[in-house]
Amino acid sequence: MPTNMNLHPNKGGALTKHLNSATMDSEIIYGDGKHGSMGEDVITEALDRKVITETAYKMVFSQFGSTTNLPTHSGKAISKTVILPIMDERNINDQGIDANGVTIVDGNLLASSKDLNAMGSYMPVLTEHGGRVNRVGITKQKVTGSVCKYGFFIEHSKEAFMFGNTTKMEMHIRREMLRAAAEIYELALSSDLLNGAGVIKFGGEALAFDEMTGNAGDVISQVSYEGLMKMGITLDNNQTPMATKIIKGHKNEDTLTVDASRYAIIGSELLPTFIRMKDAHGERAYHQVRHYAAAGSIAAGEAGAVDMFRIIVNPFSGSYKGVGKAATKNAGYRATNGRYDVYPLTIVGSESFSTIGLRTGKSGKKWDVYYRKPEDNYSTLDPYGETGFFSIKWYYGTLIERPERIAAYYSVAEL
Repeated sequence: MPTNMNLHPNKGGALTKHLNSATMDSEIIYGDGKHGSMGEDVITEALDRKVITETAYKMVFSQFGSTTNLPTHSGKAISKTVILPIMDERNINDQGIDANGVTIVDGNLLASSKDLNAMGSYMPVLTEHGGRVNRVGITKQKVTGSVCKYGFFIEHSKEAFMFGNTTKMEMHIRREMLRAAAEIYELALSSDLLNGAGVIKFGGEALAFDEMTGNAGDVISQVSYEGLMKMGITLDNNQTPMATKIIKGHKNEDTLTVDASRYAIIGSELLPTFIRMKDAHGERAYHQVRHYAAAGSIAAGEAGAVDMFRIIVNPFSGSYKGVGKAATKNAGYRATNGRYDVYPLTIVGSESFSTIGLRTGKSGKKWDVYYRKPEDNYSTLDPYGETGFFSIKWYYGTLIERPERIAAYYSVAEL
């Protein structure tokens, strides 16, 4: 028992906030109504106070991938077979025979080249008798992903619900737990897509994270219109499909046309850079979503369009703090501990990845949420049944199927 009965465990002093000194554990407690772990309860008579909640953040990355459910009793890993296109440079085989009967080593049709000079060197025409020439092979690749289990829990005292004047607390806690779980899911998926990207580009003249700069006098390592065009060319060469239909405009909106596009996902910190972006003719490159929103479907988080890319803002896309060049002459860009922060732009092509799920329980829900009321939770650890808890758990995994259709463009961000 504490020697000072007037010292509430969350009132301050040497004790840590949110720490119950009796159980030495973190939990939601009512306390004296002023210094509870969730803050002061302001009670006003005849006031039907409603809990003001933020708008739920939408899951952005998840909308671009397919879902593969892992069957039960089959381990934690799942594999798929990807057949490479015949003209893919990774489809290397030694089966090709030219007109002279010479086997082509370390190559395929045209040796994966678009050089017109190679037409006569690597792919001879057929003779009158045909002949065994231009034999090709097919290469298969196995991609594998596995699932991991995530979760967290919240404890509360019986009095926190009994005396607190926030109604429907159970509903609010469940809602916030699901929001937090969705944010964790999105951040994990963002990391997996960046690590699995087959197309990598850095802003400005940088070639690595430690060369990313926002110093005055340097070429700023910032995403640019020219860089986006070059990345689009690479994705075209990789046969990355356009994800959307052509937008034609609407009589009740501006008649701006957005061509068939790919989605580019950014953090909110990069949005000012896109708003100020100029195209190759010095004109405004960025067009807000309201100019074409009425003409077609809009993805969750979509903010605007630049050239062949539709920009989606995801506040939880993540960043790399303090990994850039030393900020010696900062020209107005975000930095941590004296080094520039790096923010990714992620481009996800169609059929490039799948999320791996495991539906558990009779209902087959994605999230498993449990609540044990204090009166139902009595045990040798809590013989009086004064503490209850909420818990949530889920399975998560990513299967990268076509890395050449996923691109990462790294940039510094303005303050």
